[in-house]
Amino acid sequence: MAKLLYIEASPRKERSKSIKVASALLEAYQANNPDDEIETLDLWNKELPEFDGYTIDAKYQVMHGAGFDANQEAAWNRIVELCDEFKAADKYVFSVPMWNFSLPYKLKHYFDVIAQPGQKFSFSPDTGYSGLVTGKPAANVLARGGAYGNDDPNGLDFQRGYLKLLQGFIGFETIHEIVIEPTAAAPEDVAKAEAVALEQAKEIGAKL
Repeated sequence: MAKLLYIEASPRKERSKSIKVASALLEAYQANNPDDEIETLDLWNKELPEFDGYTIDAKYQVMHGAGFDANQEAAWNRIVELCDEFKAADKYVFSVPMWNFSLPYKLKHYFDVIAQPGQKFSFSPDTGYSGLVTGKPAANVLARGGAYGNDDPNGLDFQRGYLKLLQGFIGFETIHEIVIEPTAAAPEDVAKAEAVALEQAKEIGAKL
């Protein structure tokens, strides 16, 4: 039995296109993997620690192979708890709307907390950085009000590329992608984009 972690980054819930399409993916996944566990991480109902001075100091203590003081240890233990929660999954689905050409701040906060040395990546002077979350597939469901396509000629899309870059940095190699765009357009165009995305979601969910 495998565990799938679904990370939800939109607060709009039933009005969210990314959540609607991700839900179709998860439904198809569950139908094909009835014994697997799906855990939902709603970032709008998740208390994330501040990445404060104690946490930053603890991070550098880890990078330098040094010990913690009491405040640093308490801060780092909270980070490790969240990292362990993430690493416990075998597969991942992210539903992500575009905010100001990038990610919602809740998802950025989450990545800032869990993308830590010794937890999600390692570093060697000889080989550089290596991701530690390996051999696990992910699916990104991305919703955007505008139409950016696969190659944004204006350089405004920092949602898609940043998410894949960060996922690749921590070790993901197999990343499926569904893009719903435009969601702020004429109703017929939105309906068409949504229908295409829902079909893709069913296909990816069946094979994830």
